[in-house]
Amino acid sequence: MTPFLSTATYADKAAEQAAPQAASPHTSHHNHPTVNQGRTLPVNLRQTGSTPVELLISTRIRKSPYWHLSVAAGAWRAEVYNRVYHPRGYLSMEEGGPLNEHQSVVNDVTMWNVAVERQIQVTGPEAEDFVNYVITRQAKKISPMHARYVILCNEAGGILNDPVLLRLSQDEFWFSVSDSDLMLWLQGVNVGKGYDVRIQEIDVCPVQIQGPRSEALMHDLIGPVVADIPNYGLAAASVAGLPVIVSQTGFTGEKGYEIYLYDATLHAEEMWHAVLEAGKAHNLRVIAPAHPRRVQAGILSWGQDMDAETSPLQTNLAYQVPRMKEEDYVGKEALEAQRAQLEAGFPPFTQMLVGMRLGGKPITDYAPDFWLVSTAEHDDPVGYLTSPWYSPELGTNIALGYVPVEQSQVGTQLRAWLPDEYAETPGEPVGAVVVQVPFRPSVNPNTREVLADEGKQFL
Repeated sequence: MTPFLSTATYADKAAEQAAPQAASPHTSHHNHPTVNQGRTLPVNLRQTGSTPVELLISTRIRKSPYWHLSVAAGAWRAEVYNRVYHPRGYLSMEEGGPLNEHQSVVNDVTMWNVAVERQIQVTGPEAEDFVNYVITRQAKKISPMHARYVILCNEAGGILNDPVLLRLSQDEFWFSVSDSDLMLWLQGVNVGKGYDVRIQEIDVCPVQIQGPRSEALMHDLIGPVVADIPNYGLAAASVAGLPVIVSQTGFTGEKGYEIYLYDATLHAEEMWHAVLEAGKAHNLRVIAPAHPRRVQAGILSWGQDMDAETSPLQTNLAYQVPRMKEEDYVGKEALEAQRAQLEAGFPPFTQMLVGMRLGGKPITDYAPDFWLVSTAEHDDPVGYLTSPWYSPELGTNIALGYVPVEQSQVGTQLRAWLPDEYAETPGEPVGAVVVQVPFRPSVNPNTREVLADEGKQFL
């Protein structure tokens, strides 16, 4: 059996699907039931390839304040994230595409339009208690003018969102959210709980400044205060006379910052052009979010590597489930029960997220499907890749993906079914092996990396 279907163009497949009586068995796009996903809503594993469909730009989806600036900078493709148009490519594939943009992240400095990270503000005298109830980590340990990477779970322990949480003051928090309707969840939770808080989206939009020359660029923008911002620290500053919050955070594992612009719908142009002007001295390039680099760092992407049906205990986020948080939080009972099962040797999941090194030709662009994974002995798929890329630094393809628990140990030999453009032999799988994550050390290690290096557990 050949799990990956790549014998025709998408247009040919579409025609076959439109006339199913003429389709061969090889083009039946089934959802590969041999992959025991253990989900109520299975991931769509049909291998349909790239889709020649144009993104419609209309008023139903929000244009961020930086949207037109991204287009002027050369953005040629986009997707929808948090109901906002999100630029996802500036250099054409002929110019090297994402892997060329990656070179700027690891060698120079880049700016990303990440206004899709909508800012959900929680304010009020009970803000700390409310935030402590909806996140798994201990909000009371986050000092004002500091941030943390956090997760929010539902009552079953599924991951609803993994934002960066900024604490501006004792009574003010911002959730810089990933791709889900977190504001509605927060407001809904409080309908039942009744904390004395106000929950609303505010007119603050960030850009990311990422790369080894990011501190030098930020020094030119906000002055020497940048040297005093620790990892996950915040500073109030101004860019081009406009008030901003700067955090030392990012989506890469490289040195990097985020600039959160107040009243962004009014002042986007002034700040954007100020960054471009200052960036000329540092070889700044405007690029899309650097997914090849974030995969190397083991940073997960919500909706791709995890979602509301995956637990932090199966996604390399176990450190986010504290053992010594006395207060209740949403999902606590379920997560503690899952951990007890794991430690007793009875995993409550069928699949685990792992890192893999892959054979094949360099994977140079986003995967349009969740490519399939088989064991070393049998062709039937047992898992799937979520985030495959080529790593220039490691000289090999790498990926995050789900495999059966019994196949998740480091060193396990597997096979991955890549499309013909990346396969070593068309129609044949490539070798894969489970490896440790991150794939290489980060310049700015996250909490998971620090704790792993120190041999500690998160409390």
